Amino acid sequence: MNTIKSYVEAHKTRFIDELIELLKIPSISADPAYTQDVIDTAAAIKTSLEKAGCDHVEICETPGYPIVYGHKHISDDLPTVLVYGHYDVQPPDPLELWESGPFEPIIKKTDIHPEGAIFARGSCDDKGQMYMHVKALELMNETNQLPCNVKFMIEGEEEVGSESLAWFVERNQEKLANDVILISDTGMISNTQPSITTGLRGLSYVEVEVTGPNRDLHSGLYGGAVANPINILTKMIASLHDENNHITIPGFYDNVEELSAEERAEMAKAPFSLEEYKNALDIDDVYGEKGYTTNERNSIRPTLDVNGIWGGYTGEGAKTVIASKAYAKISMRLVPNQDWREITELFKTHFESLAPKGTTVKVTPHHGGQGYVTPIDNIGYQAASKAYEDTFGVPAIPQRSGGSIPIVSLFEKELKSKTILMGFGLNSDAIHSPNEHFGIFNYLKGIETIPLFYKYFTELSK
Repeated sequence: MNTIKSYVEAHKTRFIDELIELLKIPSISADPAYTQDVIDTAAAIKTSLEKAGCDHVEICETPGYPIVYGHKHISDDLPTVLVYGHYDVQPPDPLELWESGPFEPIIKKTDIHPEGAIFARGSCDDKGQMYMHVKALELMNETNQLPCNVKFMIEGEEEVGSESLAWFVERNQEKLANDVILISDTGMISNTQPSITTGLRGLSYVEVEVTGPNRDLHSGLYGGAVANPINILTKMIASLHDENNHITIPGFYDNVEELSAEERAEMAKAPFSLEEYKNALDIDDVYGEKGYTTNERNSIRPTLDVNGIWGGYTGEGAKTVIASKAYAKISMRLVPNQDWREITELFKTHFESLAPKGTTVKVTPHHGGQGYVTPIDNIGYQAASKAYEDTFGVPAIPQRSGGSIPIVSLFEKELKSKTILMGFGLNSDAIHSPNEHFGIFNYLKGIETIPLFYKYFTELSK
């Protein structure tokens, strides 16, 4: 433990500088204008893994963006840890809300991060958290503390659905064979209270289009006489929740996992201040499904949210027009036992049925994934728990997350192994938002904690 701490302390400036250089590359997978940047990031990850001590590293071509694969093999008699991460990032829009350039990383002190945080797109999700594992491998190699075999699989399409990853995993099961999968793409409760994510929600993401007249119309000459697609779309969306914020799609809740009162009581033990939560978001009250707490609403309950809506004239000044079309993007976060394909079809059937005469509706599914739960009696979970307790000084709390990592259920199906989610981010790190950041403390603490996971997992595997 002292060797780990001293190595991190001795090399922390270089660790930070290397991450900053990686964050300067705008690897936005959703925008084809950044294709070369995404490819350049894959090359940078390959170089980093080679320098960290991998025996072999390769850039694997896929139908989409490449996957960086690397391994360090010690012995066939030792367990193998497969590290997954992603090097692509979300688009930084809206740019005007960033206090500094999204790809011009800077370190600033905050109330939560008095030692400083790196502000840049991808700093927490997931370049910063992924790079902790690269540096942890370097540490274990340089200090002769790597106790088992390790493989890396770093992809470039996580933010757009990981379609090529599924293709790659299905074709490379022997190459990816492992005893446990380790991911840092989640968070923890606070810098003094670590937690381990034991559940993820699934996801269904769709785009809807409402069409009315065959062209944009003068709102004076036609207003009140034909269906206005924007008006219709907003009514249709509003009808998707009832007065208790319960989703109204028939069959939506048929397979929802209902947690027992005992399980909900265990969840409630996690430290949480509703006032601090509201203050952090600058809101005077919370909002959600009746009968559930805030932490339950954003983790164990399914949701439906509009992620974007547009149509008509949105430029400067006025233009009196009834738009021919209106659009929205909608995501549904799902809980275990809800199949995302089934939910997508239920949404499509219901939403199309809401369209009044004089309009047509088109629903286009984008991507999705299943929910996932890791049992806490798994030796991978136990190894992570012991590692957190060593570095933070307090036991980690198991916690379900509201987020989605759709590939986790794919891993269990194709590779037959459990996934352990060792996140070091905080809810306040603004992932997917302007001014995303990752605490220096969190970054370095991750590099310090990950080697202990390897130690304990190897010991518990004997």
